[in-house]
Amino acid sequence: MGNKYYHMKKWIMSLVCCLSLTICLAQEEAEVGLIEKLQSEVTEQSEILKKLQKLKVSGYIQTQYQWGEEYALLKVGSLNNDLDKSFSRFGIRRGRIKFIYEENIASGVFQLDLTEKGIKFKDAYLQVKDPWLKTNSLRAGIFDRPFGFEISYSSSRRESPERSTVFETLFPEERDLGAMLHLQAGKNSPWHFLTLQAGLFAGNGIKEETDSRKDFIGHLFANKDINSNLAIGGGISYYHGSVHQGTENVYKMEGKSFVLNSNPDNIGKFAKRQYFGIDAQLYVNSALGMTQLRGEYLFGQQPGQELGSKSPNTSVLLAIDTYIRQFNGGYVIFIQDLGSMPLSAVLKYDWYDPNTKVKKDEVGLNHTGETDILRHTFGVGMLWRINNSLRLQAYYDFKNNEKTENLPAFTGNLKDDLFTLRLQYKF
Repeated sequence: MGNKYYHMKKWIMSLVCCLSLTICLAQEEAEVGLIEKLQSEVTEQSEILKKLQKLKVSGYIQTQYQWGEEYALLKVGSLNNDLDKSFSRFGIRRGRIKFIYEENIASGVFQLDLTEKGIKFKDAYLQVKDPWLKTNSLRAGIFDRPFGFEISYSSSRRESPERSTVFETLFPEERDLGAMLHLQAGKNSPWHFLTLQAGLFAGNGIKEETDSRKDFIGHLFANKDINSNLAIGGGISYYHGSVHQGTENVYKMEGKSFVLNSNPDNIGKFAKRQYFGIDAQLYVNSALGMTQLRGEYLFGQQPGQELGSKSPNTSVLLAIDTYIRQFNGGYVIFIQDLGSMPLSAVLKYDWYDPNTKVKKDEVGLNHTGETDILRHTFGVGMLWRINNSLRLQAYYDFKNNEKTENLPAFTGNLKDDLFTLRLQYKF
């Protein structure tokens, strides 16, 4: 009897040991499985984090108040509905958000503009760098035209509220659809200070292409730090393109008059669009603070319309007579930081002469009109850099125009001055 109990006890103890061992092994397997699962999740999260690190998001928002005289063209709100009085408007001038995804030598860029007027896209392009020096690249899509300095100078940094009249007229929306090469010597080369940007573009701004013709734009420029307190820059630009002729009527200046060439063969042909540009920049750091002096001069031939010399920014081919004019324009801007204070004073002069062949009382005769009036602006402003992200800008534009006795609206100076107060947040 005792022997029987002894064997039963031994059997039970063996069973308990087996069960305990099984439970321990199961726990170890469960722990191993949990560790492997955690390791897998960490690896997955790490891959996601690496991808997110390749994505950069930035942007800025500009809220502004504008006041204008009776005929002022404000950049926010609707037009003046009572031309006997001055008027004011609130609005979002720009609400930009930009996405850049970069991996190895390739990157993709998208930028949107969100305001109370709707959502528009501003940039959509890909860029591929050379795998050796990484200073050369090919860019294709919608992006800034490579002409001069002010076009590509970001609106979030610009010291005047808007680009100069000549650029707003000749390069509406600043961007175009095309492909561009960016060429620059390596960092160790003595020629690294030189850069060439050149490309072919559709010529319609941010619109679909309508013909097989391409516009060429090129900019050769240099930037050089002379010493720690002095830097200079400058460049030359060239634009060679064309504008569709919608009717048989093409007007071209001869002497002081527009001369009509009316030929059915003109319909569907293209008038030459040609610009030359020179730009220069000077930066001096002293006890007074940073001093900047920048300027550009443009001249050439612009095919426009009777009622405007603005470049095309539409994909619709309009049946409108063509007017070919010789133009010039440009700007000079002076920015002075006020010592160590986060304040800068700004002075700017810009002009645009759409028709250099006629002056003053010659305008309004021989098929010339309001479009041929010389306009120039003197701007004065202050910038307060509240912190690294926040900036307040106050700026007044004194608008002036050429006067002529042949156009009733321009026998004197048109009342179109405007004041801008802008608060900008950049992230």
